[in-house]
Amino acid sequence: MRVSIFTEPHRGASYDDQLRFARAVEAAGFEGFLRADHYQSMGADPGLPGPTDAWLTLAALARETTRIRLGTLVTSATFRLPGPLAVMVAQVDQMSGGRVELGIGAGWYEREHTSYGIPFPSVGERFDRLAEQLEVITGLWRTPVDETYSFTGEHYRLADAPALPKPVQQPGPPVIVGGRGPKRTPELAARYADEFNLPFKSVAETAVAYERVAEACERHGRTESGRAPLVLSTGIVVAIGRTDAEARRRAAPLHVKSALPPEDPVIGSPAQLVDRIGEFAAIGTTRVHLRLIDLADLDHLELVAAEVLPQLGADR
Repeated sequence: MRVSIFTEPHRGASYDDQLRFARAVEAAGFEGFLRADHYQSMGADPGLPGPTDAWLTLAALARETTRIRLGTLVTSATFRLPGPLAVMVAQVDQMSGGRVELGIGAGWYEREHTSYGIPFPSVGERFDRLAEQLEVITGLWRTPVDETYSFTGEHYRLADAPALPKPVQQPGPPVIVGGRGPKRTPELAARYADEFNLPFKSVAETAVAYERVAEACERHGRTESGRAPLVLSTGIVVAIGRTDAEARRRAAPLHVKSALPPEDPVIGSPAQLVDRIGEFAAIGTTRVHLRLIDLADLDHLELVAAEVLPQLGADR
């Protein structure tokens, strides 16, 4: 099982906090450090000291780490134009020596858009834009060095782009598409993604989502085209401890009112987390992203590394 750590710095974390945590993730033997791409917290707490830009942060971490994979879960397609985003991700891939992954979605949190003056179109248009962004970004990365790339869509138009810089990973960094959408999300994952992720839901709900994605892959002839099978991943909110009291203390932030949809966290012992990951493995999951709530709680990270990773045969 591949095990990465997922964080939400918009809840309150400076760059130095994230750097310290990412270095601890690397030292502890996890495969990757992925972070949310949000500009505002979802609760009443503003998340001091305020937001940090995901790709600016990952670029810096690329130079301060040597092994762990780095990426987003997920970048909102409403935040950036696809051409500049392709340049950013390719550059960070170069800066990291080929360790970057792009998780990208349609965007959902209206409040952060209105707060920072970012247009927030209808859900249908957001998915239309996401589809075009995936086409543009992967198209730019795959264009040979001596050729140009053009694209004409409803929302974006590129004319004779030099399609530079090129990422280290070829034909491009892994693309992660995920979410609970029953129709367009599986289709986009089948067409463009290297990994499908369903975050923070039950094993049963995740199994249903995996089935929808498998059906979409079959419709698009993904296997017959020679493309690699989709990596199936999940996100798990984690609050474990050596005692019940310690686990409850770590879970306290989960009880604060939030705009997030209901989640299915693991609150309890390391053994309970091992069992939950085993249940996900049984339905085809090969990668888990563990969401640790407090970036200052390095003891929590060390507990997972010491008591959970050795029991998973984790691919570090």
